Amino acid sequence: MSQGVKAAERLAGKTVFITGASAGIGQATAKEYLDASNGQIKLILAARRLEKLHEFKEQTTKSYPSAQVHIGKLDVTAIDTIKPFLDKLPKEFQDIDILINNAGKALGTDKVGDIADEDVEGMFDTNVLGLIKVTQAVLPIFKRKNSGDVVNISSVAGREAYPGGSIYCATKHAVKAFTESLRKELVDTKIRVMSIDPGNVETEFSMVRFRGDTEKAKKVYQDTVPLYADDIADLIVYATSRKQNTVIADTLIFSSNQASPYHLYRGSQDKTN
Repeated sequence: MSQGVKAAERLAGKTVFITGASAGIGQATAKEYLDASNGQIKLILAARRLEKLHEFKEQTTKSYPSAQVHIGKLDVTAIDTIKPFLDKLPKEFQDIDILINNAGKALGTDKVGDIADEDVEGMFDTNVLGLIKVTQAVLPIFKRKNSGDVVNISSVAGREAYPGGSIYCATKHAVKAFTESLRKELVDTKIRVMSIDPGNVETEFSMVRFRGDTEKAKKVYQDTVPLYADDIADLIVYATSRKQNTVIADTLIFSSNQASPYHLYRGSQDKTN
């Protein structure tokens, strides 16, 4: 039996909850789950931009008529809205099997002393507090049935800090510590806890970081062959479709021309095939 068939069988009928699902890695992950399961899956897609989720759902139902997709507006920084969001899920979506904590952002590249308070709070509220609150809201579901996957999207910035990224790096180090602690707390259960740590990924991330400055955002990826959202999505789906006794606990993923936040080859090459 091929790996693809095995993955489809393991994913069939499962319910996946993805935050930050309106674009980038979140949306690519939703699509990858649909493809890997042949549409035999339930998706809960949450994000602030509800119109983007509507567009994705409309496309999805055309490609996979049997897929069940629930969309809802959710801002993970509004922590008091997270549990009500879950409580109001339709009955058929309440038994969550996989949580993808994807919502996150970086704001600016200012150095310490020049960082705006709202940027500090914005990154910690989204990347750390929101992630923790979502996890705490979903975990009782997993504990009740003694199974489930928690996948936290961290970053190479959670392993190695760099100038101009002090707050973002601090948030991702916090995510790494939280993930490791949670994994150890749940070691006597069948709940799997995983961290996916991407390097340079070409998504809306840089546009948000540079507040819509297209030129600055383009320079991040200039003369490189970066990772793309579907590369990360492929890894997430692979990790969560392994046998129950296997946990791909901690994964660092780079494009082939990156070795660290500092070591990125910029030159003419095509390594996408």
